[in-house]
Amino acid sequence: MTAAVDDSPLAPVSLSRLRRERAGVRVHQSHHQDEYRSKLVSIEDAVARVKSGDDVIVAQCASEPQGFMSKLHLAGGRVEDVRVFSVLTLKPYDFYMKPEMRGHFELCSWFHAPGSRQALAAGVGTVTYVPNNLHRAGLDRIHAHKPNVFVGTCTPPDSKGFVSLSLGITYEKDVLEAADIVILEVNEQLPRTLGDTHVHVRDVDLFVENHQEVPTLPAPQPTATDLAIGGHIAELVADGSTIQLGIGGIPNAAALALKDKKDLGVHTEMMVDSMMELYEQGVITNKRKSLVKDKFIATFAMGSRRLYDWLDDNMAVEFRRGSWVNDPAVMRQNSRMVSINTCLMVDFTGQVASESIGTNQYSGTGGQSDTAIGAQEAYDGLGKSVIACASTAKGGAVSTIVPVLPQGTAVTLHRANCDHVVTEHGIAYMRGRTVRERTHNLIAVAHSDHREELRTQARKLGYI
Repeated sequence: MTAAVDDSPLAPVSLSRLRRERAGVRVHQSHHQDEYRSKLVSIEDAVARVKSGDDVIVAQCASEPQGFMSKLHLAGGRVEDVRVFSVLTLKPYDFYMKPEMRGHFELCSWFHAPGSRQALAAGVGTVTYVPNNLHRAGLDRIHAHKPNVFVGTCTPPDSKGFVSLSLGITYEKDVLEAADIVILEVNEQLPRTLGDTHVHVRDVDLFVENHQEVPTLPAPQPTATDLAIGGHIAELVADGSTIQLGIGGIPNAAALALKDKKDLGVHTEMMVDSMMELYEQGVITNKRKSLVKDKFIATFAMGSRRLYDWLDDNMAVEFRRGSWVNDPAVMRQNSRMVSINTCLMVDFTGQVASESIGTNQYSGTGGQSDTAIGAQEAYDGLGKSVIACASTAKGGAVSTIVPVLPQGTAVTLHRANCDHVVTEHGIAYMRGRTVRERTHNLIAVAHSDHREELRTQARKLGYI
């Protein structure tokens, strides 16, 4: 009589079976590596895949494929009418900075950076702006024109054949899945992040290797004005709130002012150093979140090398697509949601200008409208949107509280969605207020040097 074979999960595993399984793993690993190597080309060969008339969409910020973009101009002699879509392009690349590239390449920016602003000011004719709300930016372009080429960055493939898109999937994953050609620039210095960041080598057409330092963004030192604004913002953040926080002097100051809060959570577009620091201090725990409890939720990250090292294989942080994270219908599912954004100016009726002055496009809409609306609509009725700015600009000569916006200025946040406006002089409550009430509240937080003139202008407009 033969002995029965125990196939239960608790049955002893024979040494021969383990060897067979390990051999199988090695075969699969070898197959993935072979597939990766078969798709590995030079940056010049990858650039050669770009054709006239293509839409080329590149990853943003710290995920920018800088090797590819630095050599894209080499195709200028053979291509025409190539549109390159980007957010916050980090370098003044030749393909859009050189006047001779006009007609060959056009940088289509969802959010301007110093390089694109410089090219616009010089009249090179190679840069344009794409109006957008960030959670729809990639999807709206896919609707308008199928992407021909997507170029992003990633980690080297793991033993299962997966790479991580690492520091950003705001629009990158959506575009990658829709593009005719997918090119990924491999950088072993990128952190392997978790969430929806993983792509298998079989779903990539070409890899190039460019093991460079990952772009960082040093946190600016908050000024006394920033710290005063941060203190007022902290008054609006209750214990247990879920926050969205950007980067810059004012958001950094707000983070400093939150150090005595308890059990904050994060659902944000951008993951920054100050969030990591608040987590390490025990201020952010994510344990009172109503949506994706115990996790940071973000679409991209940019900050210090220490932040990138902290993000590597960190199960506390989950990256998801911007089309989900920034969707106001998703954001409203957070309890005590507070969005904190900055602006250039606010008029008496509550129109918020954060991206242009007159027809001069300075930056972009980004996720401001997404997050402000989503926060105000938080399901528990306790959500808040904060718009912050210093009360003056140009060394105090100009008030950022204005009677009307300059002609041609883009309205980033509609006045119907203006909730709280914060300057170093206090909080102007806007939600549900009349134009008369809004005007009084805004003048109260304007700089004292400008208040009398603002009152005079308000009387002429019939607002007070």
